[in-house]
Amino acid sequence: MRNYPEQKVMQAFQLYTALARQGVAGAQAVQLYKSDDEIRALLDAFSREVDCVIVLTSERLFLVPRTKLSPFHVSNDWIKRHYLRAGATNGDLYLLYFAVLVLFGSFYDTYQSPEPTRNFLAMDEWVRLVQERIDQLKRHDPDELKQFEQEFSYNWSLIIEKWEAMDDVKETAKRQSGATISRLSFLDVARRFLIDQELVVDIGNDEVALTEKAKTIIQRFFMEVEYNRGIFEFIYGLERERDDASDQ
Repeated sequence: MRNYPEQKVMQAFQLYTALARQGVAGAQAVQLYKSDDEIRALLDAFSREVDCVIVLTSERLFLVPRTKLSPFHVSNDWIKRHYLRAGATNGDLYLLYFAVLVLFGSFYDTYQSPEPTRNFLAMDEWVRLVQERIDQLKRHDPDELKQFEQEFSYNWSLIIEKWEAMDDVKETAKRQSGATISRLSFLDVARRFLIDQELVVDIGNDEVALTEKAKTIIQRFFMEVEYNRGIFEFIYGLERERDDASDQ
């Protein structure tokens, strides 16, 4: 690493400390990060040392874990304790992650879109979209699905099992309590998790919208095969293959 003025090192470290403590910094930090090459280089270097990246939006900086090895990574046990019901298993976590991927993908017309193509997602439509993806998974041969489980480190069979074990939600019962074992109530748990992580905002009428933080993270990681290992392509690829074939 090149030599930096002591003042710059201290400024960058103070900003890193604030991010490490709170996970986010405001507009003044954004301006400093954008305008000062040395501060930016130092802060990026500090973040790499803890397996994190700096995510920049127009008004805030976020310290985001890059891998599970980061000390700032949200653990599975933490998610179970804070969001899932008592006795939750890894299957519930798999389904939670899957539901989040479906939500992210629903805002883009392809898994490599540069910008969202919708402004919001209604909860009942989210249920329908998860069902579509579940139905697509079920079209795979069981042995083939097992191979995909090893490739993507997702237990697809367990995701299908967990989703189908939940009650379907009728149009007359859209609002379900957290104690109800239903698909809508499970997605409401996922919604609360995403709101707490500042990845979606509740805009009313049972609709959510992506935050600027979410859009930046999706473009930087979820749309990059280097990071997502082709998971969006797998989830949506089969359907798009059929669409392409029908257009010929």
